[in-house]
Amino acid sequence: MSYELTYDLTSAILGLSIAGTILFLIRRDHLHSRHAVWWLFVACFIVILGLFPHLIDNVAKFVGVSYPPTLLFIIGMGMILIKVLAIDIHQSQLERKVRRLTQRLALLENKQVSQIEDEEDI
Repeated sequence: MSYELTYDLTSAILGLSIAGTILFLIRRDHLHSRHAVWWLFVACFIVILGLFPHLIDNVAKFVGVSYPPTLLFIIGMGMILIKVLAIDIHQSQLERKVRRLTQRLALLENKQVSQIEDEEDI
C-alpha cells in the first residue's frame, strides 16, 4: 500500500510541526511569548491553507489576482515586511531603554564619586 503526500497534507503537517516547535520553545523558555504569538499565527495560517487549499483560490478570485500562488507570495512578503518592522520597532525601544539606563548609571556614578570626594575633603 502506497501513501502519497499531497500538497494539502504536506502543508498541514508543516504548520503543525511549526506550531509544535514554537510551543516547545516557549515551554523551554527559549522564545518569549510576545514573539511566539506571531509564529503561532503563521503556523495556523499554514495549517488552514493546508486543510483548505481552495481557500487561497477563492480569495485570489475575490481580490482580482489571476494566478493564486502569486497571492501567497504577496501575503508572505507582506508578513515578512510587517515582522521586520515589528523587530525594528522593538529594537529601537530596547536601544532607547539601554541609552536611558546608561545615562542614569553615569549620573549615579558621578554622584557616588562626588560623595567620596566630599568625604575625603572632611
